[in-house]
Amino acid sequence: MRLILAALAVLCLVSSAAPPARAQEAWPTRTVTIIVPFTAGGTADLFARLLAGHMQQTFGQSFVVENRGGAGGNIGAAAVAKAPNDGYTLLLGTVSTHAINPTLYSNLSFDAARDFQPFSLIARLPNMLVVRNELPAKTVAEFIAYAKANPDKLNYGSSGVGTSIHLAAELFKIATGTRMTHVPYRSSNEIMQNLTGGHIDLAFDNITLAWPQAKAGTVRALGVTSPERSPTAPQVPPIADTLKGFDATSWHGLFAPAGTPRAAVERMAAEVKRILDMPETATKLTDIGAVPSPMTPDQFTAFIASERSKWAEVVKASGASAN
Repeated sequence: MRLILAALAVLCLVSSAAPPARAQEAWPTRTVTIIVPFTAGGTADLFARLLAGHMQQTFGQSFVVENRGGAGGNIGAAAVAKAPNDGYTLLLGTVSTHAINPTLYSNLSFDAARDFQPFSLIARLPNMLVVRNELPAKTVAEFIAYAKANPDKLNYGSSGVGTSIHLAAELFKIATGTRMTHVPYRSSNEIMQNLTGGHIDLAFDNITLAWPQAKAGTVRALGVTSPERSPTAPQVPPIADTLKGFDATSWHGLFAPAGTPRAAVERMAAEVKRILDMPETATKLTDIGAVPSPMTPDQFTAFIASERSKWAEVVKASGASAN
């Protein structure tokens, strides 16, 4: 009898120590949804669909991309922040959702730092400083001198208040002590139309749209906003060559709700790196001006914290608000 009781006691201990069967399941065992917090057809959507296609082949499960645009990416981000942390709802987040919006908006329904588990950075996309051809400046140094000599006389376009295009110009103003007037538009296409038409003087626009215009000779490219040259436009120098430390790069990364099992986090991060290390992926990203930039979850978390601090200062200094 004593032996039976002892055996039962051991069995109870083993049973209580063992994790639930669900937690021991290999991830993923069913469909995974990647929420893109912007409309279909944009860069974030492209990255999500690129990853989803490869992940579906690797894991043998469906990876579905769902677009939930609105409020600068906040609607889609909030949906993921409130989703179950089981690894089956992911977010294609950006510099806006996780570094700019926490300061730009005072009424967010989620905490960008607390409510998400970063997986990996996917890619960085430098903006490009382009000016109308009639402007006399041919280099970044000449442009800074011209802007200082003509305070409040230059107009720069952006795709809206608080966008990375807008804040890249604000960071430039802070770094150079120049004064220029912001002219917001609804899209990068409108920026280019007004720049080539001579209605504005400059823009720190997405390299994807700005570089083809510069190559065609309709605008003049002076510099890229990344610390290093862009593989897409290697002949254009970084603004950082003139302004030491200048970096106003857009970026995209993959996130899940906070508390997602570490095994799923590590597996997903490794898969993102595998996809981004593929030569054909690098070619696709270079074609749109992006630089593959995989990171470990811990590296990505530290990177986001640094970016959030930097852009918080720029948002506050610019007085920008989306409320």
